[in-house]
Amino acid sequence: MRGKVRELGISIGKLPVGKKNCITDVEGVRVGHVTLDEPIDDTGNYACTGVTAILPHGGNLFKEKVTAASYVINGFGKTTGLVQVNELGVIESPIMLTNTFGVPAVTQGTLDYMLENNPEIGILTGTINLVVGECNDSYLNSIRSCPVKPSHAIKAIQNASVEVAKEGAVGAGKGMICFGYKGGIGSSSRIVNITEGSTYTVGCLVLSNFGESAEFQAERYKPSSQQKESTVKPTDGSIIIVLATDAPLSNRQLQRIIKRCGIGLGRTGSHYSHGSGDMIIGFTTAHKISHFTENVVESRVQLREDHAIMNKLFCAAAEVTEEAIINSISQAVTTKGRNGHTVNSFEFN
Repeated sequence: MRGKVRELGISIGKLPVGKKNCITDVEGVRVGHVTLDEPIDDTGNYACTGVTAILPHGGNLFKEKVTAASYVINGFGKTTGLVQVNELGVIESPIMLTNTFGVPAVTQGTLDYMLENNPEIGILTGTINLVVGECNDSYLNSIRSCPVKPSHAIKAIQNASVEVAKEGAVGAGKGMICFGYKGGIGSSSRIVNITEGSTYTVGCLVLSNFGESAEFQAERYKPSSQQKESTVKPTDGSIIIVLATDAPLSNRQLQRIIKRCGIGLGRTGSHYSHGSGDMIIGFTTAHKISHFTENVVESRVQLREDHAIMNKLFCAAAEVTEEAIINSISQAVTTKGRNGHTVNSFEFN
């Protein structure tokens, strides 16, 4: 049976889980996928890839930006937009995920979408900073054929909804491999109690594509007695971690929290390989920052640095990342791709 690990009787961490156990538990956050799963020609080339879009809210992201930060654990990756995210502390576009060679097409498609919906960009105002992350799916996907097109990025954005996000071998995760088994998209959430009846939500979505079978701390997650160690040894791989919250944080506080996602990654067995692009993008929906304002001063509420709530948010970031990664494995199905390459799903008890 494939499903979230909690449906399989596996509990990760101590904090309570959100209603959907998904990044979309953070109010307003949306996720959409486009999955490509088809032969390209009759010589073995196969499209086994896709696009995933994460929207911080359902409004106009350029006109109403959100506070954001990013953190690079290991920088063997090809992303767009993270330099400006950290410089200005905001995100003003959907966060897009795809394969390595799909980054240019997805960037173009996202730009086309944002220009269509914001005719003032580049004329009455400045340009726009687009955020795109990637992992290498070339074992299953004919990556040199560049099957991802700009239209797929637009469709993924249009498909985005607040429902429980599809996980496993879908969207950008279609061709991804985790610890030698089928990986891809995974998500989870945590509820952090402040006072009675008052809470914050932390949600995470990952694109998992890292590690060898021998590194996987599988004994933590009730593996099937029939499960064999995978012989698939892809390149070092990568992971993109997207963390969302509704807690009121500055971009500096947010960066402190997303650094703790690396703890959850390490608990699964990763040691951040030489050739792995391990990157985290975080945002909070607590602030919507208007692009058009003549105000000289703006006011925002943020948490006290020395309050115990910060440690709870650190814990949530670690737990939610670990569970999202394991969900990406537990939800993924055995997948066949280019030249007959096959990656098996990991079997849990």
